[in-house]
Amino acid sequence: MKLRHSLLCAGMLTALVFAPCEVVVGNSMAADATVEASKAGWYSQLVDAEFVAKYAVLPKPDGVQIIDSRPAARKFDPGHIPTAMNLPDGDFDKLVDQLPKDKSTLLIFYCDGVECMLSHNSAFRAEKLGYTNIKVYAAGYPDWLKKGNMGAVSLPFLKKKLDEGGPLTLVDSRPKERKYDKGHIPGAINIPDSDFDKMLDRLPADKASPLYFYCEGLSCKLSSDSAVKAVKLGYTQVKVVPEGYPGWVKLYGAGPTTGAVAPKVVIQTTADKDAIAIPSFEKILKEAPDSVVLIDVRDPAEFAKGTFKGAINMPVATVETRAVDLTADKPIIFFCSAGGRSGDALDKARKVNPKIKAYFLDANVKWTADGGYAITEN
Repeated sequence: MKLRHSLLCAGMLTALVFAPCEVVVGNSMAADATVEASKAGWYSQLVDAEFVAKYAVLPKPDGVQIIDSRPAARKFDPGHIPTAMNLPDGDFDKLVDQLPKDKSTLLIFYCDGVECMLSHNSAFRAEKLGYTNIKVYAAGYPDWLKKGNMGAVSLPFLKKKLDEGGPLTLVDSRPKERKYDKGHIPGAINIPDSDFDKMLDRLPADKASPLYFYCEGLSCKLSSDSAVKAVKLGYTQVKVVPEGYPGWVKLYGAGPTTGAVAPKVVIQTTADKDAIAIPSFEKILKEAPDSVVLIDVRDPAEFAKGTFKGAINMPVATVETRAVDLTADKPIIFFCSAGGRSGDALDKARKVNPKIKAYFLDANVKWTADGGYAITEN
């Protein structure tokens, strides 16, 4: 009898020691996920995509923080769970002050799938700091996308894409007069979410074209609502930019406005009425550079080596798709290094957006590493 009792106790103890970790799946347990949960070194409190989806919404819920433990540039920037903050596990100790002050905040860590330990490592570190409500989404970002959920991109990633002139459509989902006209991310078109169905013609015809939606930051849901509508229309590369325009202003300064009264500027042309005279151009650069919009139509690699201060990079190959968003509140001057591409860009832009007042610089231009330049006639 004693032997039987001892064996029973031993069996119960073994069951407790080797019991799998709990996996929260909505309000139930998932057997297949529980098997995965037995991996050595994993954090014990695991959740699935359904659980995370309740918090990966805009406006961002209070009392919870989703945390992406992956490296920024290679992983987080080009794609992450909406509302997640980036706290790479390798920099955890340096960035620990970015965690919520309230130690009872729900923290949900994730990384790059079941073979990735970064999220588990960070969860253990957070626990040592005294946080009491920690979960790990072990399946991570690959599973998030596999389940049909939408991804997000960072503002640095978006700016890089815009500077490179890559094929994309950036949509500002905010109201036109109250928000977009008063300042928006350069290159963005305005499709207010309330008018989305009326302005479908502004979306690209190619359903595989990258679409990025933004609005007024983490407190605004207009961009995510519009993004969902775009997915229902069949667009396959749709992402949101959760930090939106407020985040852009914080990182890169205020964007262009529309409808504002521009300072009066006198532009003198050459015999070609579309070409601004070199003396007139240089006078504007020195005395009133903010009175015009300078657009460098060279390739991104050329643009990176030197350009006029304040110029926007719009490679000539992208002009036809981006010129629709150029405004008529300031004169526009297209330029390149010799005048050929800038003249071509002017013609393309006018066909798409005949309301603009635009010129091109028909001259040879060379820039120096210190920001200087030399302009000579062709």
